[in-house]
Amino acid sequence: MNILVTGGAGYIGSHVVEELQKSGFTPIVYDNFSTGHEAAVPDEVQLVEGDIHDVRFAKHIMEQFKIDAVIHFAASSLVGESMTDPAKYYFNNVEGSLHLLEAMRGAGVDRMVFSSTAAVYGEPEAVPITEDSRLAPTNVYGRTKLAIEGMLADYDHAYDMRYVALRYFNAAGASPTRDIGEDHSPESHLIPLILKTAQGVRKQVSIFGTDYPTADGTCVRDYIHVCDLAKAHVLALKHLLSGGSSRVYNLGSENGFSVRQMIDSAKKVTGVDFPVVEEERRAGDPAVLIASSAKIREELGWEPQHSSVDEVISTAWKWHKGHPHGYCG
Repeated sequence: MNILVTGGAGYIGSHVVEELQKSGFTPIVYDNFSTGHEAAVPDEVQLVEGDIHDVRFAKHIMEQFKIDAVIHFAASSLVGESMTDPAKYYFNNVEGSLHLLEAMRGAGVDRMVFSSTAAVYGEPEAVPITEDSRLAPTNVYGRTKLAIEGMLADYDHAYDMRYVALRYFNAAGASPTRDIGEDHSPESHLIPLILKTAQGVRKQVSIFGTDYPTADGTCVRDYIHVCDLAKAHVLALKHLLSGGSSRVYNLGSENGFSVRQMIDSAKKVTGVDFPVVEEERRAGDPAVLIASSAKIREELGWEPQHSSVDEVISTAWKWHKGHPHGYCG
C-alpha cells in the first residue's frame, strides 16, 4: 500500500519511512525542505518536493501515486519561536493542515495518522498524563496542534475521514540501522544540544530554569526513542487501514527525567565533562510532562523497546559523532 508521508525528510518522518519499509508499505515522501533533509530519504523511496499549502499539487500527487493513507508530520515545531511568531505557526500548522485535508478529500484519501504533541496538555493537573487530561496548552505550538486535532474530529464527523492523533512526549535517539538522526536549524532539542556540546561543536549547553517545582529545580520530561515512535505510527496506520475508528493516543516511555539528569547521563555515555550554564526560564515550558501510554498499549499492543535513557543517548551519540555538523558533514 502507498503511504504519503508529509515532512518525511524530517527527523521523525525519516524514521517512520524506515519503519514503513520494514513493514511492507511503500512510502512516498512529500516535503518542501524548509527543515527536512534530502539525505534523510533513502534512494529507493519516491521523493516529491512540494508544499502542503498547494492543494492542487498535493491532490495530484495523491492521485498519481494512488495513495491509501497519509502520515502528516509537516509543521513548524519550535516552542519558543511559536511564542514570538504565532502567525507563522497558525499559517504553517493550522492552515497547512486544512489545505492538506482538502487535498485528501479531493483525491478520495480518507485516513490520516497525525503527528500531535504533549504540548496540548500545557501544565498538567496530575501526572502521568492520560488522553482525557485537561487540554490547556501554554504555548502557541501546542495550541496549533490542538486546533488541528479539532479539525480532524470535525472532518471525521462530516466527511468520514478517520484519523489517529499521536501526542508525542520528547522524541530522541537515532536509528541503529540507517544513517539518519536529529538535525534541526536552529537546534532547540535538549539531547542534540548536549551532544553537540560534548563534541565541541557548541561551547556550552544551557539549562533554562532551575527554580521549577521539581526535585532538582529543572524541567522533567518523558523521553521516547524515535524508533519506538515510528513503530507506533505503523500500528496506528494498520488500525485505520483495517477499518478502525478515529483515536487519540499518548506516546511516551512513562518515565520522567530532569534536564540535569539527562546532562549527567550524557556525560557518562560520552565520557566528556562539558560546560553547563544556567539561564532564565523560557516562556511556555511546563515543569513536568510524563505520559501514560496505557491506552495505546492496551488497544494497539504498542510496547517501547529502545527508550531507556542510556539507549536514547547512545544511539543519538553514535549518529552525532559521525555527523558533527548534521547532514552537512
